[in-house]
Amino acid sequence: MSKNIIINSSVNEVRVAILDNGNLSEIFIERSNYKGIAGNIYKGKVVKVLPGMQSAFVDIGLDKAAFLHVADLYVDDGERFKLIEDRIVDNIDGKDEGNNSDLTEENEEIYVPIEDLLKEGQDLVVQVSKEAIGQKGARLTTHLTVPGRYLVLMPSYNHLGVSRKIENEEVRERLREILKEIKPEGIGLIARTVSENSKKEELISDLDYLMRTWKKTSKVINSCKSPYLIYEDLDLLFRTLRDLTTSDVNKIIVDNKPTYLKMKSFLREYLPKLKVDIELYENEIPIFDHYNIEIEISRLLERKVWLKSGGYIVIDQAEALTVIDVNTGKYVGKRNFEETILKTNLEAAKEIAWQLRLRNIGGIIIVDFIDMEKSENKEKVLQIMEEELKKDRAKASVVNISPLGLVEVTRKRVQDSLSRTLTEPCPYCEGRGIVKSKVTICYDILREIKRIAPFYEGQKIFIEAHPEVVELMLSSIKESIDDIELMNNLSLEIKPNEKYHVEHFEVIPLERFN
Repeated sequence: MSKNIIINSSVNEVRVAILDNGNLSEIFIERSNYKGIAGNIYKGKVVKVLPGMQSAFVDIGLDKAAFLHVADLYVDDGERFKLIEDRIVDNIDGKDEGNNSDLTEENEEIYVPIEDLLKEGQDLVVQVSKEAIGQKGARLTTHLTVPGRYLVLMPSYNHLGVSRKIENEEVRERLREILKEIKPEGIGLIARTVSENSKKEELISDLDYLMRTWKKTSKVINSCKSPYLIYEDLDLLFRTLRDLTTSDVNKIIVDNKPTYLKMKSFLREYLPKLKVDIELYENEIPIFDHYNIEIEISRLLERKVWLKSGGYIVIDQAEALTVIDVNTGKYVGKRNFEETILKTNLEAAKEIAWQLRLRNIGGIIIVDFIDMEKSENKEKVLQIMEEELKKDRAKASVVNISPLGLVEVTRKRVQDSLSRTLTEPCPYCEGRGIVKSKVTICYDILREIKRIAPFYEGQKIFIEAHPEVVELMLSSIKESIDDIELMNNLSLEIKPNEKYHVEHFEVIPLERFN
C-alpha cells in the first residue's frame, strides 16, 4: 500500500492529510489561535468536589474548569493497573476518549471515595486526556504519561506493558524482555504499536529522550504555582513525525520551506533511525489542490454522501450521538429487491467507516441500514463494517444489527469532529438547521396583533418585518389584516426591513389616529 503524508503549513494554520493509494484517509488541523491541549500536563487547583458524581472540577487556567473522575484519580499497584494500562495505550496509539467505560460501575468497589482523596483548594498535577468538546470541559487524569516514538513513559507506576494492537505473542514477549532490561527503577514503560519491529538500541534511544523530558518537567512541578502549564505536548508537525509516520509511509511532502527545515532538523535530533523521505513542494498550484484534498474537505462538511452505485448516506451529528441513514437513492438493482438492498448496505458500510475516520466522528453512532430479510446478509454487512473499522487508528466497536436494521457503533475521540472544528452554528438559524416558514411568521404576526388589539382600539399599530414576510402579508393574507382593522377600529401600517432576520418582527402601538 502506498501511503503519503501531505502537509500544508502557514503562519496561522497547519493541515496534515494522509493519503492511502491517493485517497484521503485522515485529516488533521491545528490553528495558532487554538492548539489542542490533549496530552498537556498542568498543575491545577481543585475548585469543587462532587461526592454524588465521584468527580471534581479542577482549574488548570482554561476558560472553563476541567473535569476529573475518581477512576482517573487513584490507582494502587494491584489489578487495577491492567485497566489503566489498556486505556493509556489506547489514548496515545488509538486516540482513546478516556471515557472510563471499563472503570465505572462494575469496578466501583476498588475506588476510594473522591471526598477522601481531594479537598477544595488542593493543588494537583493532572494531564488532559480529552479536549473540551461542545459544552463539556476538558477531561483530566492523574495517570501521567510522556509519549515517545516507541515507548510511553509512566512516571508514577513501576510497571511494564505492551500495546494490545501487537498481537504476535513472540513479539510481545521479546518487547517485554527488552523493557525489563532497560526500565529505570520506579518508572513504568509501555511499548507502543510502532515498536513492533524496533531494535533494542532504538528503544534505549527513545527512553533517553523521555527521561530527559521528564526530568525537566519534574523540576517545574515543585517550583510553580497553580494553575500552570508544566509540560506541553508536541505540536501537530512534530506529532506527525512521532505518531503518524509508520513504516508504510513512503514520503512526507511539505509546502513551506521553514517547516520543511524544522522537520528535517527534528528528525536528525530526535528520530535519527526513522527512515522517511521529506520533500519540499514547490509547485505554484496549492498543495491541497494538487492532491485533490481541498475538494474532499468541502465534501466532508455535507450531510449527504453519494455511493458509487447511486445510493447515498445521510450523516446528522447531534450533541449526544451521530445518526447515519442509508438509502438506495438512484440504485434500482438488477435481479431482486433483497440483492439490491444488500449491495447498497455493503457499499454503505465501507463508506461509513471511511467517513467516521475522515470526519473524526466519535462517541455513539447509530447506523440505520436498509432492513434485510436474510440473517446471512445482516452478518455480511456487520462483518464488512467491523473489518473496515479495524483500519481506523481510533478504537471502535460494533454492536449486532437490531431487528430494525440499526447498528450501534462506538468510536473513541479526544477532540472535536472535523465539522465542529471547521464550522460554527449558523447565526441565522442559531444552529437549529431550520427557520420558521414565511407563512408561519405571518400568522405569528396576526396572532400578536389580535393579542394586543383590545388594548389599543382607535390607535395605529406599526408592523415591521422581513421584506419577504411583508410581501406575503400584503398579498396572501391581506383579507385577514383588513378584518382585524375593521373589527378593532385599528390602523395597521406594515413596512419591510431588509436588516431583519426572517423570523424577527416588531408590532408597536403608535399614536391615536381618530
